[in-house]
Parts: sequence; structure tokens; C-alpha cells
Amino acid sequence: MVERYVMSIDQGTTSTRCILFDHAGRLASVAQREHQQYFPRPGWVEHDAVEIWRNLQRVVPEALSNARIDAEQISAIGIANQRETTVLWDPRTGVPLGRAIVWQDTRTAPLVEDLTKQPGDEFFIERCCLPPSTYFSAPRIRWLFDHVEGLERRARDGEVLFGTMETWLIWNLTGGTDGGLHITDATNASRTMLIDIRTLTWHEGLMDFFGVPRPMLPEIRPSAASYGEARAVLPGVPLTAALGDQQAALFGQTCFSPGEAKCTYGTGSFLMMNTGTDVVRSRHGLLTTVAYKIADQETVYALEGPIAVTGSLVQWFRDRLGLINSAPEIETLARTVEDNGGCYIVPAFSGLFAPHWRSDARGVIVGLTSYITKGHLARAALEATGWQTREVVDAMNADSPFVLEQLKVDGGMTSDHLLMQILADVLDVPVVRPLVAETVSLGAAYAAGLAAGYWPDLEVLRRNWHRAAQWLPDMEGERREWEYECWQRAVERSLGWIRPPKRS
Repeated sequence: MVERYVMSIDQGTTSTRCILFDHAGRLASVAQREHQQYFPRPGWVEHDAVEIWRNLQRVVPEALSNARIDAEQISAIGIANQRETTVLWDPRTGVPLGRAIVWQDTRTAPLVEDLTKQPGDEFFIERCCLPPSTYFSAPRIRWLFDHVEGLERRARDGEVLFGTMETWLIWNLTGGTDGGLHITDATNASRTMLIDIRTLTWHEGLMDFFGVPRPMLPEIRPSAASYGEARAVLPGVPLTAALGDQQAALFGQTCFSPGEAKCTYGTGSFLMMNTGTDVVRSRHGLLTTVAYKIADQETVYALEGPIAVTGSLVQWFRDRLGLINSAPEIETLARTVEDNGGCYIVPAFSGLFAPHWRSDARGVIVGLTSYITKGHLARAALEATGWQTREVVDAMNADSPFVLEQLKVDGGMTSDHLLMQILADVLDVPVVRPLVAETVSLGAAYAAGLAAGYWPDLEVLRRNWHRAAQWLPDMEGERREWEYECWQRAVERSLGWIRPPKRS
């Protein structure tokens, strides 16, 4: 019998990967290519969507070749993607109308600030469950209409398509200018500020408010369902899943029950808790989002707390301060001391995300004395990730009817055992890491395989999940709360930062 596989395409912020998984959820092959990052102005971050599509065309055959298999052995394709990244293109030519604006981009900050004042956060939260933020797609579309001459008119004439990266890739995979499918999934659509996440339909009032014409928006589909067959790269292979990367990680961690949560630790970090089929509206600075939707089953929702700077703080230690030569060295340096020496770092390099949502916050280091060494700074840097996670968990426990009892973790930073112990200590819950670290890719594969009948149900996927490591809390409660209070005082300093006036 010929072995069959599910293919996952993970289109991330820095690279595009193609990974093959077998029935046991084991990684069988991987191929990866990075794409260029463009920073044309301060706060602007862009990608070349054509480069990303070309990279996908390269990594797919590489992954097949590495596994020594044929395309006929692929049962289904699932896509996970960097969320909110916005690309507009001409459907007649297939050419993007400029570079894609990346989720990290803050050029819409003035527009977002105006929206928070008038009509105000509540106007948007009532309609799409999201507050105005530079994070989401709709303000970017509006910005492009306001700054690219004739673009809005062309969009109203049906000459422009909008999509996040999975939409762009699916359109190209299924034919492009020759009948390509213009679709998105519920998880990505829920990050646009343009849908009613209860009905999973485009919201007429929000489309009117932002001036976004309906013809440019993709059709909203379930996260796991039969979309159609690929016509390029893998002709005839079914496309059966798409999820935003953090929702894919939640799925890959098999957090299928309400109250189960995961946090992905990378450049930034994203903590997400399954809240079941109820839309839990946050009152404490979190995002209410779609977790996933399987075919015609009820939609599953989640609370999410994005943290802007975690792994990038370690990169700053390496590249800007020169205190370490490689990222793993920060753990070794931090272990040269027993504690932080009273030093706390709030890494608000471009503001703070959840639960504060303050783009005007700036990074601070407090508690400096002549006693402090680079070891104390390294430990404070790791603890900053722990305390930022604690802030989000406290908000989730306050918003949700569930209390976090265990945190599943994934991402590059989970190789730092000291950081994982810090997380267990400051959260006072077990922290567990799975055997398969590629949870984003695995989640997209699981959803695709489920829709294609490769796996029969969620319970089979649960049985595929295996724990690789666990860290248990080992900090006295009184000390934990005292240190947390110190951290919160440091955050107050960060939030109190005042931008100096511009010189004339």
C-alpha cells in the first residue's frame, strides 16, 4: 500500500515552508525559503506577494523530493498564514497593486487614533468584536484608498481584489487569472474589522464605514472544508483547509475543549484560549476571534492576547547591545545570577499590545544600580516574557468563565528551559511542550486531513498529541505577587512615556 501524506503550507512573516505529515502526525519532510523584508519608512513593513508565491512554487517540489514521493501521494493541502497582512491585486493581470502591508506595520496609527475618538472603540466592538488597531486589515485598505490615486474607484469598478496571504495563495493555486478561487477562511476574515463574527458574513455597516466595496472581498469559507482542487504546483490535489497561523497553532496543540490554551513564543507571542461556541466579549483588553470552523459544524471562538515583543527582545540583546553572540546564549547568561537583582525590562519598542493597546508606550529598564550585571539584564529580559504572559492570562481569567489550568507552548523560544520555568512560576500552572514543535504547520495539516477524511475525528488528533517536556511551578506565592507588583510599576513608567515635541 502506498503511503499517503497531508501537505501543510505555512506562509509566515519571514518565510514560506512546506511540510508533509503522516497519519501519526509526524513530520516527514520540510522545505523552506525566506522572503525579503522591506522597511521603506519608520513603522512601515512590507512584503513582495509575488516573491512569496514564487517561493511556494519552489518549496512544494523540494518537500516532495526530500520525501521521495509523488504528488499523487498527497491527500490534501492545508494553508496557515501570517494574519492581517494585506495584499491588493488586479484580477485581470494577477499583479499586486503595490507591496503587501504586513501585520506589524503601523502606518495607519493616525487613522486608528481618530477612530478611537470618533466613533470610538464601542462602535467597532459591538459589530466585529475588535477595537480599532493598526493590527487589522480594514484600516490598511482605507489607508491605501486615501494614498493611492484612483485605487478606490478601481475597487468600486471591480478591478481590485483584497486578501490576506492565504487568499492570495489559494487564488494563484486554483487558476489565478483563469478562474482562481477568491476565498478566505473564517479565522482570517475575523481579523479584518469587516465581519460579524457571529454570522461569519461581511458586515454592511462596517464596509460602508471604511468605504470597502463588496466585490473586492473574498467569499468566507469554513477553516476545514473542500475548497476545490489545485490547478498549479500540485494539479488535482484537493485544497481543504486554511487558518490564520495562531489559530492553526491552537488546532495543532489539539486545544479543542473550552478553557484549553496555547501560547506561541516567537518574535512576538500569541496566547489563545478556546472559549467554545460562545462569543466571549473581552472587557480586559483581549481580542475576541474565531478559533476555527469545521465544515458545517458550529463555529468555535477564542480569546487572544497578542504580545508584541518577546523573541525580538533577545534579538535586540544580540544585535544591538552585543551582549550575546547567539539567541540561545541568553539562557546561559541569565543562569549566571540567581535573580534579576531588582531590575525589570518592559520591551515596548513600538508600544504595548494586549492588554494595554498603547502604541505610545515605550520601552523602559527600571531598578538599575551599580550591582546590576549583564547576567541580571539577561534574566530580566526572559522574565519580561513571563510577566507579559501573566498580564494576558490574568485578563483571560477575568474575561472567561474558564480559569487557565495548564499552558501548552510552542515556538522557537520554548527551547529555553529557564524561560519555561519562569513561565510556570509566574503563572502558577504547569507549562507543557509538545513532541512535534511545528504546531502551526501541524494545525493546518490536521484541519486539511480532517476535511479530506484522512483523519476521522478530533479524538484521533488528540491521541496524536504527545508531551515532550513539562515545567511545574516552583515559586513561593508571596514572592511571585511582590515581583508582579514591581513589574506593574515598571509598566506604568512605560505607559507614562511622553513623546518630545518636534523641533521646528
